[in-house]
Amino acid sequence: EVQLVESGGGLVQPGGSLTLSCTASGFAFTWSYMYWFRQAPGKGLEWVSTIDTGGTWTRYRDSVKGRFTISRANAKNTLYLQLSSLKTEDSAIYYCAKDSSGAVRGQGTQVTISS
Repeated sequence: EVQLVESGGGLVQPGGSLTLSCTASGFAFTWSYMYWFRQAPGKGLEWVSTIDTGGTWTRYRDSVKGRFTISRANAKNTLYLQLSSLKTEDSAIYYCAKDSSGAVRGQGTQVTISS
């Protein structure tokens, strides 16, 4: 059974930072591209970032480039997303996913940016 468990969300002031983690099990994490998505209230699921199997190739949506960093620790079956220079519009539930559509994702972790 595929399991993806996100953690690390919270309430942060604008300009602050957070690091999200996603622990994976039930599939070959080491050989899987991994993804982060987010969903803000009243909006659809939005792709945020992608990382290849070795962690050397990454992609980001334009609005987070230079502020977010995706990484992975294959020995720990864990995916990360470092968020910095956070803006109120980054507030959302953040999900890690093992497919490019986000259909197979965890339960999410809430990130709220507010002063």
